[in-house]
Amino acid sequence: MEEQARPRKRFYKHAPLSWVHLKIYLAIILGQFVCGYAIQISGTAITAAQKVMPISDFWIGLIGAGTLIGLAGSLLVGKLSDRIGRRRLLLANMYILVAVSLLQLLTSNLLMTFILRVLVGLMVAVDYTAGNTLLIEWLPSKEAGRIQSRLVIYWTIGFIAASVIGPLFTNWQMMMASPAIFALITAIFRSVVKLPTSPSWLVNQGKPKAAQRVITKNLGRKWGLSKQQKVAAQTPNESFKWTVVFSKKYLRQTAVGGVFYASQSFTFFGISIFLPILVKGMGIGSASTVNYLYNGSMMIGVLLGIVVFNHVSRRQFLVADFGLAGIALLLLAFGKSLPATVSLVLFSLFAVILSAGLVADYPYTSELFDSSVRGTGVGMVVTFSRIGAAAGTFLLPIITNAWQVQTAMGICGVILVFAASYCLARAPETSPKILHERAAHHVVQSGK
Repeated sequence: MEEQARPRKRFYKHAPLSWVHLKIYLAIILGQFVCGYAIQISGTAITAAQKVMPISDFWIGLIGAGTLIGLAGSLLVGKLSDRIGRRRLLLANMYILVAVSLLQLLTSNLLMTFILRVLVGLMVAVDYTAGNTLLIEWLPSKEAGRIQSRLVIYWTIGFIAASVIGPLFTNWQMMMASPAIFALITAIFRSVVKLPTSPSWLVNQGKPKAAQRVITKNLGRKWGLSKQQKVAAQTPNESFKWTVVFSKKYLRQTAVGGVFYASQSFTFFGISIFLPILVKGMGIGSASTVNYLYNGSMMIGVLLGIVVFNHVSRRQFLVADFGLAGIALLLLAFGKSLPATVSLVLFSLFAVILSAGLVADYPYTSELFDSSVRGTGVGMVVTFSRIGAAAGTFLLPIITNAWQVQTAMGICGVILVFAASYCLARAPETSPKILHERAAHHVVQSGK
């Protein structure tokens, strides 16, 4: 009697959604809330600080940009996650963020506050890179883009929550320290549920047996590595420099990711964090009214973006989003004589469109790079984006004060239109659905 052949394991990325996917997703959701909250709270806090102490435009911009400057450390974090793994970083960063946030209670020195904000940004960078990478390397292939596109909902909720919860604290230092509350909840959750290591990362380290053990423990015995991964495990990736993302193989992806993310971030963060200053300059309504309208438009935009993102190609989504948002801002910039009501409608429309574009941030940047350099690639792109965000946050208050708000709006509009043009010319299509359809069509054509 012949020995029954051992059944071949199916690729773990084809497994249905289960508890392991849910717990990773929940861990990243909590992190996204903290990220959005920690970034926005600096604008709320520095506005409150202006009421009790003199602060120059320079320090307003610098402290507001501090978290975003720290996020530029995503390159370092991404490279580190490719070396030591995504899980270790995600288990430590929120505890460190708690400690750094609480230190802000002990100082009112502007330089020290700026330094602490940079450190907060560095911890947030871990979730932007290692968290996003761990999630995409566990999620089922068919579900990854759809689920990742929803992460921005929780980031946006955190971002909006900062402007709502922040004023409830009695002083600006407590506002700056308040992310510690949500970071501690996230840190404890991640420790309790015990996040698993990424099988793809283990394969890249030349540890296929360890990867199989992780898959079996979390998904069951019938799931395993793909043929390609088994082959790749025989020749583990050699240590590479971060400059690999500028090599011929990855240069296009890095450039497109950098332009798209930096352009979006320059405008979004510059306008969102210092919204009261811009609203005053535009004269389109009271700061509180416009703030609520802007936040509501952001949430509508994110929800609309999720629906649209999963029904069109990635390139179409990026080009349309940047183009329409840019046109809306340019109309505001050059329409000084527009009635306040029309300006308010245009501004709300801009907020809806640009916020819809946030949906692409996580899935598209992850899809641009393969697993061997994904941490470094995503880290590099996020670094570009945070340079853009920090520049926008630092410069917009200065530009508005030195010239006028229409100039700031015009600059942002031009940047968005440039991004639309660049994506139209260079952005690669990464949608799994579109690529699958193209592959199937190629097979049909080849068979003729």
